[in-house]
Amino acid sequence: MAEAVEFSKSPAEVLRVGSGFSLENVDPASTPGYRGVKADGQGLLVAQDARLKELQEKLFAEGKFGSTKRLLLILQAMDTAGKGGIVSHVVGAMDPQGVQLSAFKAPSDEEKSHDFLWRIEKQVPDVGMVGVFDRSHYEDVLIHRVHAWADADELERRYAAINDFEARLAEQGTTIVKVMLNISQDEQKKRLLARLDDPSKHWKYSRTDLAERAFWPDYMDAYNTAFGKTSTDIAPWHVVPANRKWYARIAVQQLLLDALEGMSLEWPKADFDVAAERALVQAS
Repeated sequence: MAEAVEFSKSPAEVLRVGSGFSLENVDPASTPGYRGVKADGQGLLVAQDARLKELQEKLFAEGKFGSTKRLLLILQAMDTAGKGGIVSHVVGAMDPQGVQLSAFKAPSDEEKSHDFLWRIEKQVPDVGMVGVFDRSHYEDVLIHRVHAWADADELERRYAAINDFEARLAEQGTTIVKVMLNISQDEQKKRLLARLDDPSKHWKYSRTDLAERAFWPDYMDAYNTAFGKTSTDIAPWHVVPANRKWYARIAVQQLLLDALEGMSLEWPKADFDVAAERALVQAS
């Protein structure tokens, strides 16, 4: 079996939003830090699955014995960018009992009666868990900015509230991985047409996606502003070029691997005499 082609540069470094970042300077079809082709990327995804699952199991096991560590993956993107594919092909390699998936849709009337973070707070991952936000609290500074549903002062309050919220999560033991899947407007058109051409994907199509597409430049501006306001040392943003689905998947997979490996996870030590218990089992 051929050896997997790995990243030459860490996605955590080459995809991280830094000072002066602008989406205009990111090619959605590029593959930063990776020199392989599609087949290589697909092979790497499979090759890393076992390591990802092992690290997740260590996190889960530590959580059963007093650890406060947990991981939160935040996925943001324009429609059709591939969030579902990340959940299926990357997060899907993990043990479901250790994953908490929250897909945030339009808020209910009850949720609207509370502050925007109220519904988010209820979905943060428990200790030992990998949490995934498919869309998140960032919707409340993206679409609200684009459609002027919140004024400038309220948006500033929300950016500050988000930073405070994420800082609090970090203090409680949460490692946060924030990902924006970045596709081009042309690529989105292809994917919308593909949904219409395939009867099995008609259920995924919504006229709302088309309506929001008309605000593409405004969304890019809203994302740039959000990055500048909320990409912090404890919770930096990573912009993943996503025109090539295979690249987006291995990039997010590697971000998760790096995050988990950075937690210094260990298997919990047995609090019983292993030899004595083994003898009892042998004699049973």
